[in-house]
Amino acid sequence: MTKAFPNVAWRLKSTAIQLLKMGSFLITRFIANWKRYFLGDTVDIHPSPSFEVRPTLAGPVLSLGGGGPDVDDAIQWMINQVREGTNSGTKVNVVVIRTNGNHDYNRLIYAMKGVNTVETLLVSNRQEANKAEIFEKVRNADVIFFAGGDQCQYIRNWKDTKLETAVKSVYLKGGGIGGTSAGAMIQSEYVYDACASSEKGIETRDALEDPYRDITFTYNFFNWSNLKGTIVDTHFDRRERMGRIMTFIARQIKDGVSSSVLGIAVSESTSVLVDKNGLVKVMGRGAAYFVLGNHIPEVCEPRKPLTFSNYKIWKVRSGDTFNLKNRPTSGYYLRSVNRGRIDSNPY
Repeated sequence: MTKAFPNVAWRLKSTAIQLLKMGSFLITRFIANWKRYFLGDTVDIHPSPSFEVRPTLAGPVLSLGGGGPDVDDAIQWMINQVREGTNSGTKVNVVVIRTNGNHDYNRLIYAMKGVNTVETLLVSNRQEANKAEIFEKVRNADVIFFAGGDQCQYIRNWKDTKLETAVKSVYLKGGGIGGTSAGAMIQSEYVYDACASSEKGIETRDALEDPYRDITFTYNFFNWSNLKGTIVDTHFDRRERMGRIMTFIARQIKDGVSSSVLGIAVSESTSVLVDKNGLVKVMGRGAAYFVLGNHIPEVCEPRKPLTFSNYKIWKVRSGDTFNLKNRPTSGYYLRSVNRGRIDSNPY
């Protein structure tokens, strides 16, 4: 019997080694009250960051998705930009952040070229967003992706937390920051936060009829350098949100936030990609609209329909570009709002 024990020990050791050498694996784990999902080709042993050599990143870049089915090529573009090209041998670590949901993005992103690991973090309150372990996970990522959801919940749970600080550090070191729907809307300098509206939300008709009723904004969240002076809206064509973003722009000017505001409006199944120099490329099935308001609205007051003349609108179709740093001086068309009505088809 005594001779059997070494054999058992050897088998246990052998099994452990095989597990350590397994390729792709999925771990679902609860830590305190937050949930995480991990997918990668290395064992989740949490090496000390001081001993881990990370690649030099080539960003920062942004990917703003319009909601609906994701544009997979847009996420791959962001990854490629960060690792300095499609032929680069560098592999990056991606962290997906959301307040609820599941790990749907893990396998999608892990199958992309140049990805080392993907981890989804469900961070649903401020206590979790201030945890040191979440801070470290996000700070050590190369690419961050915000899933769609509720931008009010994102702002209430993440703004002014360690999570926000960690995300900013990824951008500053040349990483990629992406998101879709609400995950894209929170990235502009001025954010329609939807915190005062009903579950249905504010749409074009209501916004044009009263620019102040149940419409609130959040400032000083991420403040990316290439999105200064912007406000992002999504699900644009399908939900006919041109009047809504026109109202959001008018409010910033009327309220003294800025004298000039650029709306970035992204259709469903479409992404706006912003490289480190501020050059935009539109990718996907639809178009993006860049809507500029640069004068004081004629009428923008509570309980009164909006009147605002001569918005400049650039419609940028898939495959075309727009320069955020040096905005074009031509190629736009003009639309006006008079007593809550847009003068002609704005699309």
